[in-house]
Amino acid sequence: MPPTTHTHKPPHIGRASELYGSDRVLYRLLEILPGFLAWTTILGAIFLSYFNPIYAAIFIIIFDFYWLLKTVYLSIYLRHNWRRMKHNMKLDWSTMLANTKYEHVIHLVIMPFYKESFEVVEKSLLAILDTKYDMKKVAFVLAAEERVGEEAQETARIIEKKYASRFGYFLITTHPKDLPGEMAGKGSNIAYSAEQARIKILDANKINYEHVLVSAFDTDTVVYPQYFLCITWHFLTAEKPFRVSYQPVPLYNNNMWEAPALSRVVAASGTFWQMIQQERPEKLATFSSHAVSFKALYEIGYWQKNMVSEDSRIFWNAFIAYDGNYSVMPISYPVSMDANLAPTFWQTIKNIYKQQRRWGWGVENLPYIIFCMIKNPRIKLQKKISVAFIQLEGYWSLATNPLLIFLLGWLPLILGGGRFNTTILSYNLPVVTRNLMILAMMGLVMSAIISMSFLPPAPKGHGHLKKSFHILQWVFIPLTITIFGSIPGLEAQTRLMLGKYMGFWVTPKFQKEK
Repeated sequence: MPPTTHTHKPPHIGRASELYGSDRVLYRLLEILPGFLAWTTILGAIFLSYFNPIYAAIFIIIFDFYWLLKTVYLSIYLRHNWRRMKHNMKLDWSTMLANTKYEHVIHLVIMPFYKESFEVVEKSLLAILDTKYDMKKVAFVLAAEERVGEEAQETARIIEKKYASRFGYFLITTHPKDLPGEMAGKGSNIAYSAEQARIKILDANKINYEHVLVSAFDTDTVVYPQYFLCITWHFLTAEKPFRVSYQPVPLYNNNMWEAPALSRVVAASGTFWQMIQQERPEKLATFSSHAVSFKALYEIGYWQKNMVSEDSRIFWNAFIAYDGNYSVMPISYPVSMDANLAPTFWQTIKNIYKQQRRWGWGVENLPYIIFCMIKNPRIKLQKKISVAFIQLEGYWSLATNPLLIFLLGWLPLILGGGRFNTTILSYNLPVVTRNLMILAMMGLVMSAIISMSFLPPAPKGHGHLKKSFHILQWVFIPLTITIFGSIPGLEAQTRLMLGKYMGFWVTPKFQKEK
């Protein structure tokens, strides 16, 4: 039976056009805000370089020094989480749970799939079956899409025939297409599947919602052997287990030996950012594969069905519903996923950009967060200001910082004219900028070491030369954080600013034949 709840369901707003009157105007202004700030910064740097190149040069030097300090600061967090994650992977979590009653905990795994092959789905499922947890306490939901047609149904039937009996509970759901108020995508699928699981598994077997942990996985998510034990321990030892989401670290290393260097660097950079955020839980939101108690999930109305970035929005839904008394618990334990890989190099590059743009579209959360905090008087003012600033600064940095450092830093020399180029400052600007950037890039040594430590065993035919490329690939970082970080982030914010809303794009999964 559903537990008694004292919360209110959060508004599931996808965009300004869903509101009316002054609320619509306010929400639209908040959609414009991040793109406005980003473009004001970029155009301001260009105009200042032309009209007052001396001030522009001083600003660039100060900004480069700030970037150096920020790099050192973030590198410390990265190193700490690397050590914490290695420690957690070595722990025997069954021993950690030895004196704790946990047999009542049910893990509900929801795995949506679109057009992924049987092999991709099977690989993820087999990893779950190989975990050190009683599979009779695991409910597996394979969430297909009606819009895919018979192909998806055939994959689901084969999976059910081969593996259903190995789980305590097994369910295939088929998300209907073109339901009113829904956007085609992961959020609408897993929300539908969660409700079906509630009816057909939890209620049918009289399972207490408070005993259920839900893991929402991407199709390519491969769990490590102690994932469920680790999540269970954190759930049972949390001070407020129903007021936190549980976030593993995504390692994009399933296919690291097959993916090209640019794809590997972008993927590893995403992992590193998540590791850094795990050390700053006040800035952490759920991302990609995550876990949450079914009690909280049911109370807030599941994942939103009308937007793209459902993985992070579910956290903000809970944050608003519980009046700011909700957080993310970093578990510093990994799950593995695929780096971008396509049949051709250029298609891989295109897919990387589109995936990063979709992740950058997480900026759609910003107007929702600020709007809902304004409307909720029960959230403390100090928390409202802190959360709004953290989110604004994060999206502003994503869209502007790499461009300011690697592209716009030379503008005073280009636009400043003869008067500026004869000054001592014009001579020192490239020297100071270069030296500061060299110091900042020293952190790449640590990045290379950490990335190598998470590599899976090398397949046959991958010798020392291939391994050396995994170290040398980090010279691409100025290129990748600009082309595959700043630019798609800026495009996403510009689209939101102009009201050119994005739909959900499914990253294609491609596997090279071995």
